Amino acid sequence: MSKQLSGKSILLADDEDNDALLIKRAFKKAEITTSIHRVKDGEDALSYLEGEGVFRDRVMYPFPDMVLLDLKMPRRSGFEVLRWIRAHEHFKRMVVIVLTSSQQSFDINQAYDLGANSYLVKPLNFEELMHLSILLNKFWLQFCQHPEIHSPREAEASP
Repeated sequence: MSKQLSGKSILLADDEDNDALLIKRAFKKAEITTSIHRVKDGEDALSYLEGEGVFRDRVMYPFPDMVLLDLKMPRRSGFEVLRWIRAHEHFKRMVVIVLTSSQQSFDINQAYDLGANSYLVKPLNFEELMHLSILLNKFWLQFCQHPEIHSPREAEASP
């Protein structure tokens, strides 16, 4: 039995290959079939959300239901991405979960001040990461009611 609601997808913004691989494996091992699309830096995260450049094809790169956002990324930090998301009308309601290694009070406070829905520290072992992936999927993608969010191109196409 699939643990996914039809068509749900996650944008994972994380520059660490090993972390991204472990997150994807944790979802797979937990039998969560929610699609995960990864970008390696903040600029690509914004391009993905806007559906620009290589991310223009929304069949291949669907508009995400949730963003898992690392803070320490090249080109634009997770803080900059979060600030950008909350400043744009099309994205300000989007579920953004900070998933990072930092446990520093400053980072936690700043993420919430910028509008993060949740702040999670990456678990140190795989079993905890798998458990976390189950909780994320159940709470944020199955139980929570989400407001309507449309990519800018979808909004332009509607009457």
